[in-house]
Amino acid sequence: MDQAKIGSFLKELRKEKQLTQENLAERLNVSNRTVSRWETGSNMPDIGMLVELADFYDVSIPEIINGERKSEKMNQETRQTAVAMAEYSRNEVKSGKKKVIGILLAVFGVFVIISALMMFPNESSWGSVYAVLGSIFLVVGISVLIKPLVAKRSLRILTVVGCILLLFGAFTVSDYMAVKEFHQVPRFRYETIYDSGEPKQIVHKTLFFTVVQENPGTENEKVYIVK
Repeated sequence: MDQAKIGSFLKELRKEKQLTQENLAERLNVSNRTVSRWETGSNMPDIGMLVELADFYDVSIPEIINGERKSEKMNQETRQTAVAMAEYSRNEVKSGKKKVIGILLAVFGVFVIISALMMFPNESSWGSVYAVLGSIFLVVGISVLIKPLVAKRSLRILTVVGCILLLFGAFTVSDYMAVKEFHQVPRFRYETIYDSGEPKQIVHKTLFFTVVQENPGTENEKVYIVK
């Protein structure tokens, strides 16, 4: 039991009634000194006087003992709950917006990748440029989507790195299949060397293999991997 808190509450109740300590003392038939001791917390009313004070101030005995009105406490808790719910709602809306943005970025990235691979021939460098650009959109979208799902930053980074490696592997495999199965030049090459000797050759270098294109643009054109 906090006597100082009880005394402060009794003082607050008296002021709400617009009474002085002398006025209250007269009404309760006690001395001014007694009222003063109640309100400073140095002394507490006895049981009989506690009942009389509760009746006079129109509060319950537990409220006097607790040093606060229950209704005010409940209102404060209600306000705090309302604020917390509003904050939660704002976070949910923000999270929903981020989710939509992540999905749009990822879908747009996939669309750009597929369009680049279908629209541009393997000989054109624009296909690889737009495919890489689409990959960036896709990875950013995935990173936005996983942020609220994965708490640890290190795991998010690993997931993003994994997506990048998967895309890199997919592009490498697609280049390999294009050469082996369809006799096309690799799209994701980093260097192209032209040799005017006989037979005329164009050498396309990728990170994992080198492709030779013999007699380009003729009926005798051959495309094969040398290593």
